[in-house]
Amino acid sequence: MPQAAPSLPIFILTHEFDPRRGGIATFCEEIALAAHEAGEKVEVWTHRDPAGRGRPWPFTVRRLNLSGTHGLRCQLTTTWSLLANRSRLRDATVLLAEPGPMLAAMWLLPFGGLLPRRLMLTFHGSEILRFHHNPLLRWLTRAHIRRAVRISTLTHYTRELLCSRFPEAAGKTILAPGAVRTASGHTPPLAPDPDTTPKVAIKADRLVVLTVGRLHPRKGQLITLKALDALPPELRARVEYWIVGKAGDSHYEHLLHLAALHATVRTRFLGELNETQLELVYDQADVFALTSINYRQSVEGFGLVYLDASARGLPIVANRVGGVPEAVSDGVTGLLVSPDHPAQLTAAFARLLDDSALRSRLGAAGRTWARQNTWQHAAALLFAPGDTAEPAPSPAP
Repeated sequence: MPQAAPSLPIFILTHEFDPRRGGIATFCEEIALAAHEAGEKVEVWTHRDPAGRGRPWPFTVRRLNLSGTHGLRCQLTTTWSLLANRSRLRDATVLLAEPGPMLAAMWLLPFGGLLPRRLMLTFHGSEILRFHHNPLLRWLTRAHIRRAVRISTLTHYTRELLCSRFPEAAGKTILAPGAVRTASGHTPPLAPDPDTTPKVAIKADRLVVLTVGRLHPRKGQLITLKALDALPPELRARVEYWIVGKAGDSHYEHLLHLAALHATVRTRFLGELNETQLELVYDQADVFALTSINYRQSVEGFGLVYLDASARGLPIVANRVGGVPEAVSDGVTGLLVSPDHPAQLTAAFARLLDDSALRSRLGAAGRTWARQNTWQHAAALLFAPGDTAEPAPSPAP
């Protein structure tokens, strides 16, 4: 029997990767690890790590001389790397895993022969709106899509958003669903850094509502704080609100601190935690809340952190926006409310905080729900041989 032809090496280009945290960084880590464990030859190109805080990975991680933004300098650095390595990339699968490398590769679109022949794209949500809004980027994105052999999204919502703005993507876009973060269990943990990381709060005799995510208007920390502050006084006195995450906007961080000073619900800002400390915080929490909203041209395409919280048995409170309903099953693993009705959000918190049996039921269901998909399955779909997309499966019930 003839042996199967060896698969092409896989290059994953991203401006967001370990030691950075966030949904896109997690996606890139998990997809790379799953492909490597499936026997693929994987190489990740990403931003520099001057502090040496990145983990050792079982696949090759090439650190380019870029800070990891979507700015012009980072684009050109990635573009030059594509040019300088075009002979290596010619017979390889190249995944542009997020907007940064997509923008970089756009510089080469007029010179099609300089781009890899087997090019793949992954869209996450907000970049679809940004690319479509700008006439030049809209044209270049359409050229990218025509050039790509396969496109992936993590949710049906993002797939529909992409195909509504760029109909040419419909025939080659697959759903490679997100899953619970597992990469932290495959690599040695980072040592705690007491100089840069705040101490973890110690739970008192209060119920803890936890939010994990960068401090940004779209993530809704201020919305959650206001909803908790509107609880009945006797319930509010039994609650603490813990906020974990790095500020993405200094003005909003200041606004959030100012709001906390005037709020009557006790609020703790824990900053950005390492994984060991974050586990301790999850263990002490009673409810997970991430009340994301659509903000300007930024949307919540999915929210892997919802699955992380569900996997730890926490009931969820969230807004019904974007791809969130594909991460949180309303009435099964959490409570979803309309982002336009703050009173409903306060009522959802009151219902959950006042009912320990409901918290236990939703949390227990979340452990099963969060593991309905795996990164191994997503990587198998994404890197399957061939250049045509299979129809996206229906959402899980």
